Order: sequence, then C-alpha cells, then structure tokens
Amino acid sequence: MDVFRSGGGRKPRWASFENLSAAAGAAGSANRGAKGSPCAALAAGGSLTLLDVRGSGLIGRIWLTLNERSPETLRACRLEMWWDAASAPAVSVPLGDFFGVGLGRMTAFESEFFASPEGRNFVSFLPMPFRRAARIVLHNETAQDLTLFYDVEFLLDVPHEEDVLYLHASWRRERPNRLGDDFEILPRVEGAGRFLGCNIGVIVDPRYAHAWWGEGEIKMWLDGDADLPTICGTGLEDYVGTSWGLGRFAHRLQGCPVCEVAQRQYCFYRFHSDSPIYFYQNCRVAIQTIGGAMRELVVKLQREGAGLIPVTCATLDGKQYIPLMERPQQPTDAADASLPEGWYNFFRQDDWSATAYYYLDRPGGCAAALAPAPERTAGLRTDIQGTERADV
Repeated sequence: MDVFRSGGGRKPRWASFENLSAAAGAAGSANRGAKGSPCAALAAGGSLTLLDVRGSGLIGRIWLTLNERSPETLRACRLEMWWDAASAPAVSVPLGDFFGVGLGRMTAFESEFFASPEGRNFVSFLPMPFRRAARIVLHNETAQDLTLFYDVEFLLDVPHEEDVLYLHASWRRERPNRLGDDFEILPRVEGAGRFLGCNIGVIVDPRYAHAWWGEGEIKMWLDGDADLPTICGTGLEDYVGTSWGLGRFAHRLQGCPVCEVAQRQYCFYRFHSDSPIYFYQNCRVAIQTIGGAMRELVVKLQREGAGLIPVTCATLDGKQYIPLMERPQQPTDAADASLPEGWYNFFRQDDWSATAYYYLDRPGGCAAALAPAPERTAGLRTDIQGTERADV
C-alpha cells in the first residue's frame, strides 16, 4: 500500500468493547472516557459479537487475547465470520488454530498474515473484504467463563472490483488418519478462487518409536482434476521450505513455530501469496500421511503390529529408489530377503489437524463442518514419555 496517498473516501473504523458499533464519534464513552470498557466477560456456553457492520469494507487487522489460553480453551472457542449477510459462515474454526498455529498452542512468532509477539495474544493481518456486511462472532464452548479483550480494525466505503474474493477458512482433524489415505487439508470446494495456504498440527503416534513422520507430499487437485492432481510436492518439510527433517523456525511465508520432539507435537504453516494457487472451477488440497525409517526399524515396527504400509526404498548408496507399491505382493514385507538395505518410506497413522485459508467468489459456506468441541480438544496434551495425560 502506498502510505503517502489519500484514502479516497475510505473511512477508518475500530470495533472493540469501547465502541461495539464502530460508529463515528462514538468510541470511549464508558467511565467518562477513562478506560471504561477495555474487556468483557465471555460466559461459558455463550457468544459475543465482535463486529456487525453494514456497507462495503475491508478488515485489515484483528487483535485478540483471553485471560485463559490453554490448548483446550483455544480449541473449544469457535470463531465464525459471515460476509454480506450470507446464510452460512465463511469462516468457522477453533480460535487458536485460526491465528496461524495449530494444536491450540501459543508461541511467539510472526508470519505474513499472523503474529503473537510474546506468545500471549493473537494478531491477524489477513485482508477480509466485504461488499454489503460483515459479522464476526466468538463462541465459548468451554465450561468456564472467560475474559476477552479485542479490536477489529477496518475501512468502510471501500470500492471493490468484480474480481475481489471473500476470505474463507475451515478446519478439520483426523485422529488418527486412515492408513494409506491422504489427509485432506481442504476438501473439494466449488467456484473460482485462490488457495492461500494452511497451518497444520501433528501429534505423532508413539507406536512408531523414533521413526520420522514427515515424508508426505502435498497434492492439489485443480479445475476438474480426477484421480491425479495438477500439483504434487516432494515432501512435507520441503513444502514448508526446509529439508532433511523439521526444526523450529518462523518466516514470512513458511515456518514451524512448534517443534517438540519429546511431546511429539509439531505445528507448521505455508502461505502462497508469492506463488499463487488460483482455481476457476474447484480445488482440493491434501497431504500424504507417510513417514520413514531405516529398514531395521521398519521391520521391527511391522513385527510389533504398528499400522504401516511400505511404499518406497532408497538404497544406502543412493543409486536406487524402488517403488514398492508397484510390486505384485501387497502390502510389502520390509523383511523380504529380496529387498535391499536402505531407507524405507511407509504410510502411517498419526493425529492430523489443519486450518485451510482460501478466497472464493461467494460470501458463505465452509469446505468442512466444524467438529464438536470434545472432538476438537481430545488428546491435546502429551507427556515426555509419549502418552496422553490421564487428566485430559
């Protein structure tokens, strides 16, 4: 944005508890203007409307924090957004997961679209245009009362051209994923739009010991693709910009702000603002649920009954990459004497969840219905021995 240009009639507005209507000349009236209403109670089982305005506008920033920020709370609170008075929300996701980091986790980080400067609050810079109306509601689906501070910063009287799209976000989880199937980040959506990116959370299943879990490739089916996608990556860590494993980092378009090996928890993100993923009929995005280990460990895991399906073998000298799924005998036994030593990739099962961000040419409707709060919050805490805590 050219910061030296006139606003051209666009009107800045902030909605907060000091001015819920975001009306002109109406802010800061409580307590004679002396910080009279910075926050409000969000009752257990209740909801608060954060924004409800009419007109054509553009939301540029949302800032928000709660007095209680456990993973269970951040997963149980549900954030919803409606554009142009549509009958269904375009955004319906767990509160914490919406703001760029999965698993209800809080950590200090900054990306192009989200930030938490010190790991105590949430900031969104996602541009959210609307033509006739905008409404944002936060639902407290926990059993405890909460205290909420927030503001939504936006412009009114913003003219939008015909190609301006509406922000959507949806969330889904598989605990565990189906063995041998891809995990859908974005179920198929119809219409014209743009896949902006995603954040993903993985809780690694301890059945696989120290085997690596992140060998899966990203896939994107565009505009009528059938069995095979148009886009396919080379590996999970490759998709988020690194290689040969995954450590903690947080960059503008890619990052892994949570990397806890002992707790078996990873959160990572990738945005496509610089490498756009446009679609004109439909779009579906998924990632393979594949891990890998040296042959000795894979054989051991198979013998112990861990759910896995070997898919490829890379020989120790690096000269062969053997496609095991093309062998007539399925599933492959890694202990087969005819197979060489090396690194074996295999389908496996873990706890996967993801928030998908995308823009569409229609104002309402999510790609996936949000699961009930008990399903969203189950098993979020793990101890260092790799088992779920009994009190969760």
